[in-house]
Amino acid sequence: MSKKKIVVAFSGGLDTSYTVMRLANEGNEVYAACANTGGFSPEQLKKNEENAYRLGAKAYVTLDVTQEYYEKSLKYMIFGNVLRNNCYPISVSSERIFQAIAIARYAREIGADAIAHGSTGAGNDQIRFDMTFLVMAPGVEIITLTRDQALTRQEEVDYLNAHGFTADFARLKYSYNVGIWGTSICGGEILDSTQGLPEEAYLKHVTKEEESELRITFEKGEIVAVDGEAFTDKITAIQKIEERGAAYGIGRDCNVGDTIIGIKGRVGFEAAAPKLIIEAHRLLEKYTLSKWQQYWKDQVANWYGMFLHESQYLEPVMPDIEAMLDSSQRNVNGTVILRLRPLGFETVGVDSPDDLLKSKLGEYGEMQRGWTADDAKGFIKVLSTPLRVYYGIHPEEKR
Repeated sequence: MSKKKIVVAFSGGLDTSYTVMRLANEGNEVYAACANTGGFSPEQLKKNEENAYRLGAKAYVTLDVTQEYYEKSLKYMIFGNVLRNNCYPISVSSERIFQAIAIARYAREIGADAIAHGSTGAGNDQIRFDMTFLVMAPGVEIITLTRDQALTRQEEVDYLNAHGFTADFARLKYSYNVGIWGTSICGGEILDSTQGLPEEAYLKHVTKEEESELRITFEKGEIVAVDGEAFTDKITAIQKIEERGAAYGIGRDCNVGDTIIGIKGRVGFEAAAPKLIIEAHRLLEKYTLSKWQQYWKDQVANWYGMFLHESQYLEPVMPDIEAMLDSSQRNVNGTVILRLRPLGFETVGVDSPDDLLKSKLGEYGEMQRGWTADDAKGFIKVLSTPLRVYYGIHPEEKR
């Protein structure tokens, strides 16, 4: 086999560690690239760099695309209140697209012959990576050793150990993907439809028992303050909300849905910040958007989330949906109040200059000021006309 210049999408996990070592041992020029969308700590990135060189990489690079991820997708998921199956905030799966774009960009910059990733043949990530590479780095070979050789975890561990790299990969009961928009949890009880995850499966645990209030302030749909503290960096604001919510163990759940390849999939997750932010934003929109703004925004946002999850981020319709979502946020301003407690929260209310409840025309269930009693009766009579026409012809169908 001819020796190649290969970029490996390197997370530091078992599959990508095996990939780096195997390709390097075969004489290839391996560049380990870790695309960080906010899920890696500085300590983890440092460890990744050390391990990449131990595994035989010629070079290592961290590609920080956290801000790009926020600006190009994450903020639109907030605008759209995107939850797949009304449950999952499309956490790490949405980050894969931007990691893949960053890897493809780097591969083009250094003139790589191939890009390698560690996805298996039974999941969604193989599609997200392959499709992005095919579009963003045409002509560059895609290498997937774990998928193509149908490798087991034990086979990969044995290979690493035999070549002097020891790690405790095989003993892990759960696999985790940590991101700025949540942590996914696979394995263990997730594989049994009758079971939920035990406490020890979660990375974050309840450390605060007493209830407290959380206030999130939005301007044009974007977070600008948390508990009165202003933030210009939206990522830092999200991390602040995550810190508050994680102390209560908020955002835990399991999602069951259809994978891109057609089988059902189940994943556990913990996502305090997404759950709190989306529900706060949704509540504020109830006060500040018209009925039809909310309705049509929900329709396009559902498609946006589905396309993003199913590796269609590069579909040309996505910027069009983003334009609509962006326009819908012009009056989504104000502070949302939430009450936090262990393993849960509730929305309390909003303080907004664009609160449509503050209408001078009337107060629901109290007093009308914009119409008379006769106006109301006439409106109701006209509204009932289609029904009166139908049941006048078909009286036997009255319920």
